[in-house]
Amino acid sequence: MSAPAFVMDFGWRVWHPRPTKPAFTPPPGAVDAHCHVFGPGDVFPYAPGRKYTPCDGSKEDLFRLRDFLGFSRNVIVQATCHGADNRALLDAIAHSDGRARGVATVTRDVSEAELARLHEGGVRGVRFNFVKRLVDRLPHDELKEIAAKIAPLGWHIVIYFEAAELEELADFFHALPAPLVVDHMGTPDVAQGADSALFDRFIAFMAARDDIWCKVTCPERLSLEGPPHYSDVIPFGRRVVEAFPDRVLWGTDWPHPNMRTHTPDEGQLVDFIPKVAVTPEQQRKLLVDNPMRLYWPEEGR
Repeated sequence: MSAPAFVMDFGWRVWHPRPTKPAFTPPPGAVDAHCHVFGPGDVFPYAPGRKYTPCDGSKEDLFRLRDFLGFSRNVIVQATCHGADNRALLDAIAHSDGRARGVATVTRDVSEAELARLHEGGVRGVRFNFVKRLVDRLPHDELKEIAAKIAPLGWHIVIYFEAAELEELADFFHALPAPLVVDHMGTPDVAQGADSALFDRFIAFMAARDDIWCKVTCPERLSLEGPPHYSDVIPFGRRVVEAFPDRVLWGTDWPHPNMRTHTPDEGQLVDFIPKVAVTPEQQRKLLVDNPMRLYWPEEGR
């Protein structure tokens, strides 16, 4: 028997094999607007320059989870372990029966023809990652070139950064010529509290433009308390949802890359939703109306 093409990192936490059935029932048409596919590595090789080697997390596994949790659609975000090779992403979208869209990673030399191919394949945005442990920092001029190329397509830019870096990056972000979607509430420092100056800065950043969206995601990464309730993250999510009800999204982050503390139970993550979006109207906007408007605008929501 031949050796596997890739061996996941020692200590890697494999995604939960038996998540609990959530008590919260998502509204019809709900979208998991932040998730990933990993490989399989023997079919879609991981990037040579990756910062980590994960376990495989296939489209079939993702779609089974979607159905189990009671969701209708997925927005699949290109994982950094695949670099700018978007084949696994496009393959998952192609096999989703129209129930998935994607966020890709591209480089400054991407052609108009390649962008058109990605758009036809269901991509509606690109991701700029500023988390140093995950990627090598790209020059701002390169990111500006990419932003200018994708703007005519009506795409948006997903930005992932550490909270302490927002002060330095805010002017650059605000100058980008496309809507912005912030990953994981800007990764706040939960120890400082939702009324801290650090989180006030994030709220002000969101308020500065009316086309900045926020993913109210990843309490499992942010919490100091931990599962099952992640109660210390609730005030952050609730503040964002209340301030920007028409510009918030939610997702599982499956299969949870680079988790160190525990293996998240997606049922518990779904049950976090009504703690931050407390009314049926907020829940519908968070899970249905907003992601449909951003990723499936042709359906007229």
